[in-house]
Amino acid sequence: MNAATPTNWFDAGGSAYAAHRPDYPPALADFLAQACSTHALAVDVGCGTGQLTRLLAPHFDAVVGLDSSADQLHSAAPAAGVSYQQASAEHLPVAPGSANLITVAQAAHWFDLPAFYAQVHEVAAPGAVIALISYATPQLEPDLQPRFARFYADDLGAYWPAERRQVDSGYAELEFPFAEFDYPPLAIKRNWTLADTFGYFGTWSAVRRAREAGQQPMLQAYAEALAAQWGDPLQRRAIFWPINMRIGRL
Repeated sequence: MNAATPTNWFDAGGSAYAAHRPDYPPALADFLAQACSTHALAVDVGCGTGQLTRLLAPHFDAVVGLDSSADQLHSAAPAAGVSYQQASAEHLPVAPGSANLITVAQAAHWFDLPAFYAQVHEVAAPGAVIALISYATPQLEPDLQPRFARFYADDLGAYWPAERRQVDSGYAELEFPFAEFDYPPLAIKRNWTLADTFGYFGTWSAVRRAREAGQQPMLQAYAEALAAQWGDPLQRRAIFWPINMRIGRL
């Protein structure tokens, strides 16, 4: 291990977001596909760099990933049967009545939902499935979790955007005017070193905002506390994110 301090590990995370983001498990795409009776077209709205979009590709004749950010789409990896297009959630460039599955992963809290839902009704095929997907606050191993929970909720609480509450609640408070049905337990799982973990934490907007607000001592205090609890920094520890969904049929 080099001489980097826990504070350095925090700082390094933002430049390596792609290496530390929690990707969705194939089981999520399997479930979404099984919920659909027809598999002609899936539309992934707010697709970002296509994490979920690509997973849907083996299950549908065509998959379209839509995002308002050209930068995100520029970084989207290609896949057979997948196309990407810059578009907002409130103006979907999809043929009326054509989409068998409409997904939104970790983005619905930014949408004008009434306008988005109006578009969903226009582009959805009869019996189409819509899923608003989010992953919850990460869960660390039992000896690490209590101090982490305080860091996330108390130390960083004032620095999270208001919309983050919707993610933390699994979108439970969002309006969802569709015929809702249950989904199986699903989770993202990783085994990370201490540096990996701080790399991920360093991508959080709340960490960046706290640093800008002069809260570096608070960040360093948690970094040192977690490092002391972790043990060998090269030891891989389990981290998982429960997946939440609002899923229904039109």
